[in-house]
Amino acid sequence: VQLQASGGGLGQPGGSLRLSCAASGSIFSLNVMGWYRQAPGRQRELVAAITTGGNTGGNTNYVDSVKGRFTISRDNAKNTVHLQMNSLKPEDTAVYYCHIAQRGQNYWGQGTQVTVSS
Repeated sequence: VQLQASGGGLGQPGGSLRLSCAASGSIFSLNVMGWYRQAPGRQRELVAAITTGGNTGGNTNYVDSVKGRFTISRDNAKNTVHLQMNSLKPEDTAVYYCHIAQRGQNYWGQGTQVTVSS
């Protein structure tokens, strides 16, 4: 399984950025895709996750700090997951990692830097 992330970069406070991730390889029909982030000196934390559900995804879960600002979505036909990040804050600055969990295995994409600064 390989995960290829794209997006990120520099965003302004109050602005928006969008992350995308494409999974390839042996992707099973039931899985959880999501995004984690790690800021300097801090532990990696789950930002948002989404189950397989229907064609556009099922249940979602968000860390409290991004609720109402970030939206996770997925396209099961394309094995892609997206993170729309609105109302960005400086504390959203971190390296963001795409993740998929299936059949007891965890897979990670390469990190993509998100920096929120004016």
